Amino acid sequence: MDNTVRFFQTTPRLIMGPGSINNTPQEVKRLGGRKVLVVTDPGLVKSGIVERLETILDAAKIKHGRFDQVLADPPYEIAVEAAAAVQALGAQVIIGIGGGSALDIAKVASLLATNGGPVESFFGVDVVPKPGLKTVLIPTTAGTGSEVTPIAILSDHHEKLKKGIVTPFLFPAAAILDPQLTLGLPAAVTAATGMDALIHAVEAYTSKNATSMSDMFALSAMKLIFDNLRTAFANGGDLPARSAMLEGSLLAGMAFANAGVTAVHAFAYPIGAEFHIPHGVANSIMLAPVMEFNMLGNLPKFAQMAEVFGEDTSGLSDREAALMAVEAMRTLAEDLRVPMSLSQFGVKDQDVPTLAEGVMKVTRLLANNPRELTQADAEAIYRRVL
Repeated sequence: MDNTVRFFQTTPRLIMGPGSINNTPQEVKRLGGRKVLVVTDPGLVKSGIVERLETILDAAKIKHGRFDQVLADPPYEIAVEAAAAVQALGAQVIIGIGGGSALDIAKVASLLATNGGPVESFFGVDVVPKPGLKTVLIPTTAGTGSEVTPIAILSDHHEKLKKGIVTPFLFPAAAILDPQLTLGLPAAVTAATGMDALIHAVEAYTSKNATSMSDMFALSAMKLIFDNLRTAFANGGDLPARSAMLEGSLLAGMAFANAGVTAVHAFAYPIGAEFHIPHGVANSIMLAPVMEFNMLGNLPKFAQMAEVFGEDTSGLSDREAALMAVEAMRTLAEDLRVPMSLSQFGVKDQDVPTLAEGVMKVTRLLANNPRELTQADAEAIYRRVL
């Protein structure tokens, strides 16, 4: 019998469905917001989605400002700049809209607005002194699940690493999931972010910290994403597929927010920080070799995933079925045309030892991994995808 005390936490309020962005003013007013700062990125501004949100806020007579300088894999200095914009406006509520980077910057800016800094002192688990400002998060990709996680990932370009801030204070007050906002995503972005969400579910399910509740969310997420990602990639205007992907990303986020992710992300962080490989692509490259390494740590669960992915495992051993799950991931990545080698991004064999050292520093995630990993293992896994 497992006598471990478990906790489960998530965002307290979710608003979902086509057109739900129109509910933003009600959520802001419910939180007492008279002035809000919209945190986003230049690409989303160009798409017209930010202007649409601001028109909705104008109609509700909510004063607003904009910080639109979020970059992909944002350095922590961007969060400091966003927090300065919050203070200059005197905002009571922050709206983050965009992909995971915009949502994470909104979350961290909310902490800086009330805690001061320096932001570097927040890296780690449960080291933030007090809650931040209230946030409303609106994802426009089905990928990171940041709208339901107590985690923000920022790049430290000085150390060439990605670092995490983990605190319940990062949960937003509300998340709005409108699948119509994802209809314009390019196919390549759909593929990379969708794979990221699927990997969240896979890693949460196989984490040493998984529970029956996190497993429930992870399994549902895997099924939704695996069954709909190809359609969303090939036919980006398919609203049912887009809706299923957004829900799958949400459920995966709820799963890994509680069970944690594992070594795939630990491998992705160094190559993302050093070679600027997009996060979803970095995860996709590392997924199959890390799964194949990890499966011995929990063969029944890896075998179960093959069934979720629609494979016929009748008469197979758990090991044989687990390998089918790995192969299903490889085939999916091929269908989505996701890059599958590090050399495409300039990684060379001589880079591997330093990258492997970076993996071993991500102890927060390696602690969740179903199989113990050494630096020699890390180097061998990187070399498999050169």
